[in-house]
Amino acid sequence: MTQINAFRMKLKPGYEEEYKKRHDTIWPELKELLEKAGISEYYIFLDEATLSLFAFQKVSPPAQPLDLPAQPVMRRWWDYMADIMEVNPDNSPVVVPCPMVFSM
Repeated sequence: MTQINAFRMKLKPGYEEEYKKRHDTIWPELKELLEKAGISEYYIFLDEATLSLFAFQKVSPPAQPLDLPAQPVMRRWWDYMADIMEVNPDNSPVVVPCPMVFSM
C-alpha cells in the first residue's frame, strides 16, 4: 500500500539557487537509496516569500525496510546541505510534518 508523506523544511536566505542546483545534480547513489526505500515520487516546492520548502513523497513499503538516517549516503547528503538549510545538531534537516487534511 502506498503511503503519502508531506513535510516542511526551511531554507536559509540567499540560497534559493544553490538549493536548486544541488538537487538538479542529486547524487545517483542517494537517488538509488531513496528508490530502494520505496520512495517512488518525491517533490519539493519552495515558497519564495517565506523560504519554506514543502516536500511530498509517495512511499511503497520496500522488501526490506531501510533506516534512512543510519545510511552513510544519507548522512553525507545532510552534511552537504547543512550550510543552506535549518538543521538539527546531527545536520538532519529540521522537518515539520504536514498531516493530510484533504484528498481527491
